[in-house]
Amino acid sequence: MKKTMAPTDVIAFFTLLQQAEPEPRSDLNYSNPFELLVAVVLSAQSTDIGVNRATPALFSCASTAAAMVQLGEQGIRDHIRSLGLYNAKARHIYALSQKIVDQFAGVVPQTREELQSLPGVGRKSANVVLNVAFGQPTVAVDTHIFRVANRTGLAPAKTPEQVEQRLLQVIPEQFLLQAHHWLLRHGRYRCRAKQPLCQQGKFCLVQDYCEGKR
Repeated sequence: MKKTMAPTDVIAFFTLLQQAEPEPRSDLNYSNPFELLVAVVLSAQSTDIGVNRATPALFSCASTAAAMVQLGEQGIRDHIRSLGLYNAKARHIYALSQKIVDQFAGVVPQTREELQSLPGVGRKSANVVLNVAFGQPTVAVDTHIFRVANRTGLAPAKTPEQVEQRLLQVIPEQFLLQAHHWLLRHGRYRCRAKQPLCQQGKFCLVQDYCEGKR
């Protein structure tokens, strides 16, 4: 069984990440919760850079659920053709916008269950919106966070949801609100799937507390 990170090391691990980036932000560009929700749906199997290139024109036409419904599925599709799976994404964005208008008075809901009831929104996407838009202490486990949690020994588990539950148990409360950002960015830019910095002989901020390097 993979060794787990000691509680004192967990504190040191997050303290270093916090010192390096005291106020982390999402890499997705948005100006309100609805735009963030749409950007998160668009980010599936697409890079944040690609999403940020596509959304300015889309959001200039439709920055609310009602406006997105008025734009229509074809109009949405025309703005996101540069992204992978754009047909399915346009269908989901139109449908979730219609549901927000019909069932939530045009306002993005603030519970995981309600968010997951929207077309194209899974648990990870719901957690991103809850954390980033509404300041709730959730951890959205994507491939980067799943890898970091297992590789470092922070919260080893076999499924994303198991990793999520373990992270919520081991991350000290003072770090929980921003932990999603720190872990995501660490996995995306440093603890990469191929050639993580430590394997290249480069400095890694938290290497002394990583069980994978002991």
